[in-house]
Amino acid sequence: MATNLQIDDRLITRAVKLGGHRTKKAAVTKALIEYINHLEQEKIVSLFGSVEFDPKYNYKKQRTRI
Repeated sequence: MATNLQIDDRLITRAVKLGGHRTKKAAVTKALIEYINHLEQEKIVSLFGSVEFDPKYNYKKQRTRI
């Protein structure tokens, strides 16, 4: 899918250089992947404290070898 974007040349040049990318497309793709990963991590962090657990559960029991 071809997409035309108006990206600041200074930003894309810095991203290519700092990331060691060979092309602008590689730099943009890497940036999008990291952005998506960041957003998914935020969703996971928002779950902290919202999951209920059984206080009687013995997690050490699973560690024993049979």
